[in-house]
Amino acid sequence: MRLADSSAIDARRRLRPPGIAFGGDYNPEQWPEEVWAEDVALMKEAGVSLVTAGIFSWAKVEPRPGEYDFGWFDRVMDHLAGAGVAVCLATMTASPPPWLSRLHPGILPETADGRRMWPGGRQHYCPSSRVYREHAVRLVERLANRYADHPALEMWHIGNEYGCHTPMCWCDESAADFRRWLAERYGDVEALNDAWSTAFWAQRYDSFDEVLPPRLAPTFPNPAQQLDFARFSDDALLQCYLAEKEVLRRITPDVPVTTNFIGVHKPVDAFRWAAEEDVVSVDVYQDPHDDSTHIAAGFIFDVTRSARAGQPWMLMEQAPSAVNWRDRNGPKPPGRMRLWSWQAVAQGADAVLYFQWRQSRGGAEKYHSAMVPHGGTDTRIFREVSELGHELGSVPEIAGTRSTAEVALVLDWNSWWALELDSHPSTALNQMEIALAHYRPLFEDGIACDVVPPDRDLSGYRLVVVPNLYLLKEPDAERLTAFVRGGGHLLVSFFSGIVDECDRVHLGGYPAPLREVLGLRVEEFWPLAENETVDIRHADGTVGRADLWSEAVVPEGAQAVADFGCGPLAGQPAVTRHSFGEGSAWYVATRLAPEAMRALTQDVCRAASAGPLLPGLPEHVQATVREGDAGRFLFLLNHGRDAAEIQLPEPMTDALTQGATPTDRLTLPAAGVAVLVEP
Repeated sequence: MRLADSSAIDARRRLRPPGIAFGGDYNPEQWPEEVWAEDVALMKEAGVSLVTAGIFSWAKVEPRPGEYDFGWFDRVMDHLAGAGVAVCLATMTASPPPWLSRLHPGILPETADGRRMWPGGRQHYCPSSRVYREHAVRLVERLANRYADHPALEMWHIGNEYGCHTPMCWCDESAADFRRWLAERYGDVEALNDAWSTAFWAQRYDSFDEVLPPRLAPTFPNPAQQLDFARFSDDALLQCYLAEKEVLRRITPDVPVTTNFIGVHKPVDAFRWAAEEDVVSVDVYQDPHDDSTHIAAGFIFDVTRSARAGQPWMLMEQAPSAVNWRDRNGPKPPGRMRLWSWQAVAQGADAVLYFQWRQSRGGAEKYHSAMVPHGGTDTRIFREVSELGHELGSVPEIAGTRSTAEVALVLDWNSWWALELDSHPSTALNQMEIALAHYRPLFEDGIACDVVPPDRDLSGYRLVVVPNLYLLKEPDAERLTAFVRGGGHLLVSFFSGIVDECDRVHLGGYPAPLREVLGLRVEEFWPLAENETVDIRHADGTVGRADLWSEAVVPEGAQAVADFGCGPLAGQPAVTRHSFGEGSAWYVATRLAPEAMRALTQDVCRAASAGPLLPGLPEHVQATVREGDAGRFLFLLNHGRDAAEIQLPEPMTDALTQGATPTDRLTLPAAGVAVLVEP
């Protein structure tokens, strides 16, 4: 596995063979030492090549301030090295030990209404706390010096799931840090007043000393203040990460670093963070009770792959079967864990890991499944895990290959934070719901899709899809306009291009920075009532449905593709197309029902000549391609409940079937996977 294109890992440190890494989160401190030998023996049996270790070990390696006990962890690392299992070594700072908050209660986070959060769970620290950061950095310095030359060390895993439980803190130390951050951003308080539109409601500040986080207020807090606090909070978490990274870079410059995102997580801007990682890692927990869970996972996988421009990434955590934290925690049916693991690989992962290796006996996650469950090795879970480990190990040539796409979907964290603020025409807008509504038709039709920020180079794409880009900077609007002018195709959904980076409305008529390329203006927003729907009448006479939102659209060169068929906007455009320069731009002024959204997306893709990787695929069958020096691999995954017959364009061999002969026709069972080697 090429974990990082720019990082050379010393040959003496590479314990495991090249290929797709396989393993899980290893927490030996939960078990007596006599269990450890059994662990490594079972790891070899299951085909484990990489484990993450030490994530929650701080309290055990530093039981008292400044007193360290690494002896037990030395033995863990030695056991793993002896078994040929590499380690992604955590910095152990994800949760502080109880003594730290006892001696320094100021590290504990506070909510917007001033309530303190206490130890007893995890992540009980204020991201801005200097005391927390100082103690964390001191521990990382010890770790790095101790294990820099250990043969098991392959990567560093900084922190864990940043922002999962304490994405923001409103305490006095956070307030001081926020004021510092604002002073750096704006330079002087008058620039802040302008950015925050403080002339409204007599909010003008005379000094940064008067500024607070958006704590509980009598009514709507200043929206620009809320937006900046979201940016600041993301940055405060990132500064925790960077403080530890600096130590690791100084002591172990040749060892790659990563940290694990929690899916596509609103508090943490994955695109910004990815620039500070050598390899991107993500935790994904599909819901077996949700028939479309693989589509949501596919979106996460595409975000993760795109975050570093297509570089292979790591599935750091998934569940072998059930989780413990949903209201209803269903197990993964036979074959689904394998299918969803291969889906990650098919969409660019070079590592498949789990939480966790051995199922906990006590604690909050004791009912979370693990590679070695409570029932031991004579269980379905362990058998399936072991079979997958050896199957992944049989195709090492996949590692390092990459995917490409002709379609990009735009996602911007700043716009996400701004879109979901209060005091809007509707607070029912949900960025992920809208993004998935645009992503799903692409996924279902087998059209490869990158997910990119609006400042990414778009020149290599045929089609760019823009769901609810509410906050739009002028340079990004110019980039989208130039993309269409140069021959690209653009699909934009409602309530986009409305405000600037300070949440101030772009003047000149909605959506001012996109009016020229879209060939229209929006005169008025008409959000729909809860459960209200409207008819959408297409030019060919077909009628669809839409809900959530509508807009009064006035064409300025754009042609109506569909009109509202009822209600106060009856007869006015609901979907438009505008020829602009060498390309075309579509606008959707409502939320189309899924079947209508898919039909529109298909029309737009045809116009953009953005076709599926494998035309004519049966429903529920996913197709992806990875290619590189080792060849071109076509992945086929059947997410349906029935077998699927697939016609291939030419005879191919399934790399997962020993002794397979080339064939141009394939029967893929339910939950089946094929990795076809293209000639």
